[in-house]
Amino acid sequence: MTHEQKRAWIRLVVAVVAYAAYVVAVAIRTDAHPLVDVRYVGPLLWSVGAAIAASIVVEIAIGVANPKASRVVDERDREIGRLGEHVAQSFVVIGAVAAMLMAMVDWDTFWIANVIYLCFVLSAILGGVAKVVLYGTGVPRW
Repeated sequence: MTHEQKRAWIRLVVAVVAYAAYVVAVAIRTDAHPLVDVRYVGPLLWSVGAAIAASIVVEIAIGVANPKASRVVDERDREIGRLGEHVAQSFVVIGAVAAMLMAMVDWDTFWIANVIYLCFVLSAILGGVAKVVLYGTGVPRW
């Protein structure tokens, strides 16, 4: 397994775990109150920060565990990275358009922030899945 393939797996797993933890943290805070009244900013920021930190720490740990592993990025890795990012970018656009429309009709900031975060997470998941699948099946030749 190449270093880039390991990185794709790490980021995929971290995105899912971090978002799940965020959803649980927000759900715990509801206490029979409407969702829009939940204090979500702290858990959202902690979730994003923890995801970034966890990705870095796990990548370092894997590098320390196997210091002689090659970190060379070849043409196949670059192509898989490019294709994965192209696939994932659709959810970033969907999230931006959804947030813009929600702001135009004065939706609560809770919903706007959460749709943006959800779409970032879906983008990370979709991009990660695409990369993992491409590493397993190979890059299609058109």
